[in-house]
Amino acid sequence: MIFQNFQVEVASDGVALVTWSNLGRSTNVLDETSTSELEQIVKEIIADDSVKGVVITSGKENFCAGGDLPLLESTNREYIKAMEEEGELAATQMLFNRSRRLSLAFRSIETSGKPWVAAINGTALGCGFELTLCCHYRVAADNPVTQVGFPEIKIGLLQGAGGTQRVPRIVALEDAIQILLKGQPVNLPRAKALKLIDAVVPAADLIKRAKDWIKGSGDAVSPWDKQGFRFPAGPIYSPAGKSAFRAANALYRRDTYDNYPASRAVMSCVYEGLQLPIDAALRVESRYFTSVLRSKEARAMIRSQISMRELEQGRCRPQDVPPSKVRKLAVIGAGFMGASIGYVSARAGIEVVLITRHQQSAIKAKAYAKSAFDDLIRKGRANENERDEALSRITAATDYAALPQCDLVIESVFEDRKSKADVYAKAQPLLKDGAIFASNTSSLPISSLAGTFGNQGIFVGLHFFSPAEKMRLVEVILGKNTGKLALATALDYVAQIGKTPILVKDSRGFFANRCVRRYVSEGIEMFLEGVPPAAIENCAKMAGMPIGPLSLADEVALDLRLQIMKATEADLGPNAIDPGQKKLMVELVENQGRFGRKNGRGFYDYPEKGNGKKHLWQGLANLQPRHIDSDRVDTGELSQRFLIVQSVEAARAIDECIITDPRDADVGSILGFGYPPFTGGVLSYIDLVGADRFVERCRKLEATYGDRFTPPQLLENMAKNSESFY
Repeated sequence: MIFQNFQVEVASDGVALVTWSNLGRSTNVLDETSTSELEQIVKEIIADDSVKGVVITSGKENFCAGGDLPLLESTNREYIKAMEEEGELAATQMLFNRSRRLSLAFRSIETSGKPWVAAINGTALGCGFELTLCCHYRVAADNPVTQVGFPEIKIGLLQGAGGTQRVPRIVALEDAIQILLKGQPVNLPRAKALKLIDAVVPAADLIKRAKDWIKGSGDAVSPWDKQGFRFPAGPIYSPAGKSAFRAANALYRRDTYDNYPASRAVMSCVYEGLQLPIDAALRVESRYFTSVLRSKEARAMIRSQISMRELEQGRCRPQDVPPSKVRKLAVIGAGFMGASIGYVSARAGIEVVLITRHQQSAIKAKAYAKSAFDDLIRKGRANENERDEALSRITAATDYAALPQCDLVIESVFEDRKSKADVYAKAQPLLKDGAIFASNTSSLPISSLAGTFGNQGIFVGLHFFSPAEKMRLVEVILGKNTGKLALATALDYVAQIGKTPILVKDSRGFFANRCVRRYVSEGIEMFLEGVPPAAIENCAKMAGMPIGPLSLADEVALDLRLQIMKATEADLGPNAIDPGQKKLMVELVENQGRFGRKNGRGFYDYPEKGNGKKHLWQGLANLQPRHIDSDRVDTGELSQRFLIVQSVEAARAIDECIITDPRDADVGSILGFGYPPFTGGVLSYIDLVGADRFVERCRKLEATYGDRFTPPQLLENMAKNSESFY
C-alpha cells in the first residue's frame, strides 16, 4: 500500500524500515493522515509473517514536533457541536474515542509480537516522543541539539498517548514527575542516563545499529508486560514513592496554584496508573486526557498557541508588499535595551552598528553581547564559533557614518522628546532610499514622535520588551502616516530575529504597557490601601502572574516610572496621573534614592550577587498611610482584582481600536507581561468568566475601588447580547 506520509521498505533480512515524512511540512506532526496511516502500517506489519521487526525513523531533520494543534481545536469544535445535537454523554464518548485512538495505536505497536526500534534522528517531542517510548528499543543519532520531552503541558494538555504511564515505568518517580510536569526538554546525555534512550550512536550508523539490535537480541516484549516487573524506585506506596509524591505535590502547588487542570491530571494519572496493569493505566490516562481537553483552560491555551503561530507566520503582514530582509541595522542609543536589540539581531545573522555618544558606552554595549553568548555557552546552547561569528557582525561607533548602508535604523534613546528629536534631525538626511526608521519608545505616541521626523511614511514603532533576548514579543506600532513598506519591513525584521509581533495602533503606552501599568498600579493601590506588601505579591502569583507587581515595578525601574508619570502629566495635565502614586514614587526615588533592581534598592532590597535572595524592604511599612491586618485580607478578591483590571484595560484598547484583533491582545498579554496562560490571555479570560458575570464583577469592584474597573461600552454590549470575543 502507498502512503502519503510514510515510506515502508522491507529488506531481505525481514526488517521493515518505516520512514516518516509528512507531506508539505517542514517537520513531522501526528495529524489525522499520519495517525490513520500509522494504524494501517501496524496492522499490515502484524499480518505479514515475512516481517521480523521494524525500524521507524524520520525523513525530516527532526523526528517529530508533536501533535497537530489545529486538529485538537477542530476536535473540540466537534465536541461542542455533538453536545448541542446529541447531549453531553454522547459527545464525551466521542471525544474519549478520539482521544484514545493514538494510545491504542501505540499499544498495538508495543504488543505486536515483533520488535520495534525507534531510530531517533532528531528532536522528538510530545506524542512523537510517546511513539518512541512504545517501541522496544530507542537509539538516537549523536547530535548536541537533539532533545526529547513533553511540551504539551505548556499549552494546557497532558500526555495522552502513554507518556504518563511509560515514563514512570522507565525513570525513577521523582525524575519522571519533573519531566511530565515541567515540560522542559531533555538532552541526549541525560535521556540516556535516565534510560529514556538506550543508545546514542554516530548519525551514519543509526539505521544499521537499529537493525542490528533487532537481528541480535531484539525483545518484542516491553518490561512492564513481563511477569515480575518492578518499578525503578519501588511502587507508588513504597517509602520512596511516598517521598516523591510529597515533593511533587509541593512542586505542583508552588508552580501552578491549582490553576492548570492538566498539571493536576498528570499527578492523578501517575498516582492512579502506577497502581494498575499497563492497559488499565492507559485507559485512566485517556479518561483524564478527555477531561482536560474538554476544559475551558485547555481550549483557551490551544487557541492562543495557534494565534502565536499565525502571527509568527505573517498574519498581520501586507500581502502586496514583496518580502524583505534586513542585512545591516543601526541601533542609536546602545544602553541596556539597545545593546540587547543589537545582540539578538547579530545572532540572527544581521550586521549591526551600535551608536552611542561615547566610545566607552558603545564598547560596553558590544560587551553585553559577548556576556549573553558566554551565558548560552555555559548552558550548552551555543558554542564559541557561533559567538565569535556573531560578535564579528557588531560594530561599536560614536558617529552616524554607517547609516547610509543600513536597511533599518532603530532609535533607542532615553524617553525624552527633545533627545529623540535631536537623533531624528541628524539621522534622517543620511538614510538611503528604501530604508526604514523605527523608534523603540515604550510610552510616547509614535505619531507625535514622527511629527518631528519628516518622512512619516517610513517611521514605525518597534517596542521590544526587556530583556530582548528573552522576551518573544515585539509590538509593531502604526503611526497615523506609517506606510505599508515600513510595516512590512518591520514585520519581516521581527520574524528574521525570531520574535512574535502584534500589530498595535498608536496611543500612549500602546497596548502591553497600558495593561501592565494597570497591573503594577493595582499593586501600588493595594499598598496605599494598607495591604501587607507580602500579601500583594503572593496574591498576584496566586492569580497566575509570574512576578508580583512590586517586584515588576523594581525590574522596570522606579525612576523610569516616575519619569513617565512626569512626562504624562506634562503632556496631559495633572488629572492624567494618580497623585497618591506619584507622591509615593517621589518619596522612593527622590527622597530615599530607591530606583529598583538597577541600584539594588526599590520595594525590595537586593543583596550583592551570590549573597542571598532579594527581600521586601523593611522600611515599606513606614510609607503606608494605613495598615490592614493580614488576617483580614481577602486573598480571593485581591487575586481577582489583578486579572480583572488588566482585562478591562485590554477591552478598552479594543473599544478604542488600538488593538483590532482579540488574538493579538491575548498573545501580547501572555508573551509581553506574563498574563496567566491558563486564561488564554486578557480577552480570553473575559470569555472564560462569561461577559455577563465579568461585567457584574467589574461593577462590584468599581463601587468599592473606583472607575478603573468601569467596563467599557463594548463589554456592556457583549454582556447584554450574550456575546464573546471568540
